[in-house]
Amino acid sequence: MTMFDLRYVKKLVEMLDESSVDSIEISSDKGVKIRISKTPQQRGAIQMAPQVPMQQMIAAPAAAPSLPGAAAAAAAAGDAAKVAEAKSKFLEVKSPMVGTYYGAPEPSAKPYLTVGERISKGQILCIIEAMKIMNEIESEFDGVVKEILAPNGHPVEYGQVLFRIDPNG
Repeated sequence: MTMFDLRYVKKLVEMLDESSVDSIEISSDKGVKIRISKTPQQRGAIQMAPQVPMQQMIAAPAAAPSLPGAAAAAAAAGDAAKVAEAKSKFLEVKSPMVGTYYGAPEPSAKPYLTVGERISKGQILCIIEAMKIMNEIESEFDGVVKEILAPNGHPVEYGQVLFRIDPNG
């Protein structure tokens, strides 16, 4: 019987955990299968809790403004809207591929970027390792780094936002 390398399985679990994919199944030519899923399979399980539409869950707190803390919740919602508006003014650098994100050329080296740093077009922002090839990701614009969203050494998806850059900073 062919076994899968435990490090390979662990890496698959980590990648699945960091992605929006719910499950993955892999089969070898020897007939060995491995299935990894974020949610347990529920064979023959009876669902006891009723399903509540998302609109009802959101509308319920808004329908009771006399509850204590309703003003604080409204203020927090307003603050969240302001933050979202500010973030929409930033340019996003997205991952052009699936791979592993590295913020420095090697583990002991200084990172390519820090929050608040000014960057210029063509500057190397990070490395994404895909299939043992190190791909340098360059900036497409000038600006100031406002957010670094990818954790070093973690998997990233195609189109995942890696950085937010303020072009006016």
